[in-house]
Amino acid sequence: MQTLKGYVEEIVFRNVDNGYCVIYVNADDVLVTAVGIFPPIEEGEYLEMNGEFVLNNKFGEQFNVSECKIIQPDSLESIFRYLSSGLFYGVGEVTAKNIVNTFGVKSLEIIENEPTKLAQIKGMSLKKAMAINEAFIVHKEQQATILYLQNFDISLNLALKIYKTYGDGTKRIIEKNPYQMVEDVDGVGFITADKIALNMGFDKYSRFRITAGIGHILQEGANKNGHTFLPRREVVSEVCRLLKMDENEYRYMVDGIILDNVVMGKIVIIEQDGEECVMLTKMYENENGIARCLADMLLNAGDIDLNFDADILDFQKANNITLHENQINAVKNCVKYGVNVITGGPGTGKTTIINCIITLLKKQYMKVFLCAPTGRASKRLSEATGEDAKTIHRLLDLDFTGGKGHFTYNEDKKLEADVIIVDEVSMCDEYVFYALVRAIKRGGRLILVGDKDQLPSVGAGNILADIIASGLVPISYLTHIYRQSDNSLIIENAHKVNKGVMPTIDNKSKDFFFDSQTDTADMLKNCIELVTKRLPSFTKIDSKDIQVLCPMKKGVIGVENINIEMQKALNPPDSSKGELRTGMNIFREGDKVIHTVNNYQMEWLSSDGLSGSGVFNGDIGYIIEVNKSAPSLKVQFDDGKIATYKQENFDEISLAYAISIHKSQGSEFPAVIIMVSGGNPFLMTRNLLYTAITRAKKIVVIEGSKESMAKMVKNDYTAKRNTLLAEFMKDNCLKNGVL
Repeated sequence: MQTLKGYVEEIVFRNVDNGYCVIYVNADDVLVTAVGIFPPIEEGEYLEMNGEFVLNNKFGEQFNVSECKIIQPDSLESIFRYLSSGLFYGVGEVTAKNIVNTFGVKSLEIIENEPTKLAQIKGMSLKKAMAINEAFIVHKEQQATILYLQNFDISLNLALKIYKTYGDGTKRIIEKNPYQMVEDVDGVGFITADKIALNMGFDKYSRFRITAGIGHILQEGANKNGHTFLPRREVVSEVCRLLKMDENEYRYMVDGIILDNVVMGKIVIIEQDGEECVMLTKMYENENGIARCLADMLLNAGDIDLNFDADILDFQKANNITLHENQINAVKNCVKYGVNVITGGPGTGKTTIINCIITLLKKQYMKVFLCAPTGRASKRLSEATGEDAKTIHRLLDLDFTGGKGHFTYNEDKKLEADVIIVDEVSMCDEYVFYALVRAIKRGGRLILVGDKDQLPSVGAGNILADIIASGLVPISYLTHIYRQSDNSLIIENAHKVNKGVMPTIDNKSKDFFFDSQTDTADMLKNCIELVTKRLPSFTKIDSKDIQVLCPMKKGVIGVENINIEMQKALNPPDSSKGELRTGMNIFREGDKVIHTVNNYQMEWLSSDGLSGSGVFNGDIGYIIEVNKSAPSLKVQFDDGKIATYKQENFDEISLAYAISIHKSQGSEFPAVIIMVSGGNPFLMTRNLLYTAITRAKKIVVIEGSKESMAKMVKNDYTAKRNTLLAEFMKDNCLKNGVL
């Protein structure tokens, strides 16, 4: 084993997920190539490394690092390089030189322990001296904490995220209760916390562990299956299985801790169909809160005696259309009731109804606000109506002043809208929908527009389906198809699939095609050719506007593999483009990416000068800048906002040349390619195919076998979600005298 000391001259390559780097180290003016797993290092830092020199056939002699620690440099030259490296805000070459010239080899000791002495330097204020001290200490603490966390075999990205949450208290908090991270740190799940805890010697039967296990089972039910509650007996059984505890022996202990968590306010027990069920308190508050607000709106809408008959006739004449009876009733209901639902498939006139309602209400000098769950959906709504439409988050003015997220408009400060129209409501999760309904003023009206046959929201709950199932809200079902041009099959086939009928495949069609393939390798090859050559040539649609949709993530024609191959074809390695590797992913300037979780704190700017917080699950954009030295990615999204991803957030984005059909909800693309092959029957369902087809604006290509497509069309399986919104609505309406 050999020891090598020197400062980092250049970071040639860095895998930001696991910390593997190739670096040039200046060791006494000799440039050495060092490779291995490193803590979060920056150019200019001084390292002490243990390892061996090896001869690489391709790259020559390298120092293979087995251990590395960052140490304070001890020579004038290395101290100067360290201070002038850009690690410390406000310290450039001139300031670094002045510090070293004044304090010599004691410079770092002075910065850390006696920072006021820095003010002796000409031009150095006391304020700047203290700022340098603070930056130095924070950097030192961060590095020590990251090294501590990496001992537990967690990724560098996650270690940075944990440190960002707890700061210099990280070690103390983790040693007391590592399971606390599950609640506090996005990206830390039970499995990660449990691995750390067991490595630290935590008792397998500790209350901390069992409590975390209970929360994990409930949260997994929400994340994976959309459940807002689980039967109590099921929770006990699943916790014992998760923790590898004998259920016969420990079920009473687990059940007792469930009751303790009820007392502590973490969970709620309710009775449903004669069985006790368990809900996370936040789920209960969201679902019951929505029900309470909707019941209040139904009760307090107030009578508005308006006759819209003449205005509806005027609208039809002005737009040269004839509204269906169902559409006319939908318009009339918009002010008759406090809450209304308008539901229908593609081409049934939902947008026409919205435009008519806006026109009529404006004539009555009523304030109408338009919103949708996602940036793409709100942009489409704006384009279709010519009105300003916002995401629900922007409408409510999400703000992070003081470091904690909150909506400016809430139960205390109401929106000044007489009527709020929410499009694509089936995509709403319960958290954001509750935030919306509690910000609607007394007497305000809510119009919910969506397609009841679309996939439910990615998040927990089933808002549109539950509101319809409650039987308390008037529903306008739009069934007559209007939007369909000659030889167009997209809308016709979407409705056929929804009814369980095989779509029409007609070579004369200009917008719906089927490419029959049974071999997945051939399907992949054809998919790449369609995106890169055939569709752009045939349709004049740019490759970037063609979206590949997949039912599954894994496999040859799954999201992950198609993205790898599509990146090679559309955005191959280029010396002029920066790139970063994180885990199995390579992110390169120009890559199409999708944000995969809700991050309410991520700040963004836009080209028109707006700024705000919040990037959300399903937002799609392109990487416009890659910073390798201080790892970060800058992404511009389709709605214009530009967000910067630091290392701890890299796990929140994925390549998006191909995305899952679930992630495509609420989006519309000029062209879509749908990959259809054999798979899990619980995934390969009719409404999944229906949703995929309805994402296309101009052209659909289904790639796969007719047998697989037929199975999907026949498979009307819909996963049942455990939700209580409908029941809560009935209970609250009874309490408020609505029923």
